[in-house]
Amino acid sequence: MPKDTSISLPDLEDRIAIARDNIRQLTEQAAAYSGAADEERAANRIAEQQDELDRLIKQRDAFKK
Repeated sequence: MPKDTSISLPDLEDRIAIARDNIRQLTEQAAAYSGAADEERAANRIAEQQDELDRLIKQRDAFKK
């Protein structure tokens, strides 16, 4: 997602909820995978979503200050 400094607080909250749901879904999918390549791919996707979630939370916290 591109960095958007003009995003509203409700939009940030929505994006945070989406990122959390994505992480939950990816975690469930990873549990069903077998094989090192699948596990590595799943771990990378989860890490990317976690980075996005962290960025959005930081942006939201700055917005609230």
